[in-house]
Amino acid sequence: MPSQIIDLLTQRWDFFQGLLVEHVEICLVAILIAIVFGGVAGILISEYRKAARPTLGVVNFLYTIPSISMLGFLIPFSGIGDATAVIALTIYALLPMVRATYTGMTNVDPAIMEAAKGMGGTRMQTLVRVQLPLAMPVIMSGIRNMVTMTIALGGIASYIGPGGLGVAIYRGITTNNTAMTIVGSLLIALLALVVDAILGFVERRMQMRGQRARRTNRRLAIGAAVVCVAAALGATVPGMLASPSDTIHVATKPMTEQYVMGEALKTLIEHDTNLKVKLTEGVAGGTSNIEAGMESGQFDLYPEYTGTGWAAVLKNKGTYSEDQFDTLQADYKKRLDMSWVGMYGFGNTFGIAVRSDVAQKYNLKTYSDLAKVASQLNLGAEPDFFEREDGYDALCKAYGMSFGKTTEMDAGLKYDALDQGSVDAIIVYTTDGKLSTADAKVLEDDKGFFPSYQCGNVVRNQTLREHPELRTELKKLQGTISQRDMARMNYEVEEKGKDPKAVAREFLKSKGLI
Repeated sequence: MPSQIIDLLTQRWDFFQGLLVEHVEICLVAILIAIVFGGVAGILISEYRKAARPTLGVVNFLYTIPSISMLGFLIPFSGIGDATAVIALTIYALLPMVRATYTGMTNVDPAIMEAAKGMGGTRMQTLVRVQLPLAMPVIMSGIRNMVTMTIALGGIASYIGPGGLGVAIYRGITTNNTAMTIVGSLLIALLALVVDAILGFVERRMQMRGQRARRTNRRLAIGAAVVCVAAALGATVPGMLASPSDTIHVATKPMTEQYVMGEALKTLIEHDTNLKVKLTEGVAGGTSNIEAGMESGQFDLYPEYTGTGWAAVLKNKGTYSEDQFDTLQADYKKRLDMSWVGMYGFGNTFGIAVRSDVAQKYNLKTYSDLAKVASQLNLGAEPDFFEREDGYDALCKAYGMSFGKTTEMDAGLKYDALDQGSVDAIIVYTTDGKLSTADAKVLEDDKGFFPSYQCGNVVRNQTLREHPELRTELKKLQGTISQRDMARMNYEVEEKGKDPKAVAREFLKSKGLI
């Protein structure tokens, strides 16, 4: 494993470097906002003590909200991306900042404050020149804790699209790449340690009172400010100079095959056109969050499945079949001003797989067989399957089954859970790369419950009008991938550890598209 980690880090340093920069940018903005607003709030409640308890109570309450829930609450208001991530991280950073500032300010010896006032100092002069400097060690301690926590928590931001090192962690879990998960985690830990060491150095310098030390501190402060401004300009100016209309924003769900298709789209579009592609991979929540981003204009296109579009997006009742595709296309155009362009040629429908020993024990071959013993079994599936119109409740109703227990888990963990005996049955996708090597039996959907899920690209019509060449590129993918092709590519990523980008390029070359 150590050699795999080193090889991955050296071979794909550009990938991790980009994630590292994104992580720093997101966390830095949240930290600076928290320092300013948390510091001001801490000073104010130290001056007006009656406001301290309710203020700290509100901040404490916000701090107890689980991070995933916080992101879910914010998405309807601030959408998918950087803004939501920064707001969430800022909220969690406020508590240690407010508390440290309040504690430091209130613990200053009252006798010293009285002496300062007796020497003719105004309230502001006493605050700035006496109380705040004496409280600074406690405040700095709070800042160091807050910064470390924010950098660690920043990994959760990847669930809603802004990037950061959490992308590596989540992609590693999804694609069964343990080395990538470890590298992402180690880089976050290393970043937190480095920043904490820098803040420790700053804290020690602030405690030096000599005239020479103060001059040195001023030079260091100016130098640090110049570096921060230069870094900020370096990150923002290229984006400001680039034309936003020439950038296509592509989103993918947190699934191996979507990582591959996202890379294929980016490679093909940038190879044949002057357009640039901003790829947001593995957006948590899948369709629900990506579709919201499409409707708000944050994303321009993403790979989707017809059955999901019919049930989860358009909220239609009944089972979808491909002879309804024209109706699907018309409804997308009328209700969402979007189109399906470039149907890949493969379908990825749901299935139920049971562990081989369970199938043998109960002689399970079909879903109807499973219904008879479901009360004795534990079913594992992704969280969204339990919420879909065509998901768990509808499946149980169609077959008259009721599982004894259900377990929600990430797609990248369900095969391991099945193998370890944590669950007895799992919801699978028919193109899963792990399916061919799993010790499991896929049962027959004897009542034809699960609808067709042919994969294609959903694109905003406004984007197609602005860039008609995009339609041409997407149509090049029409009918190019069979179900066996997709299963093979998933297998190469999940079991052979190949990079989705490399797999996508190999596919495009094999089809003569690049």
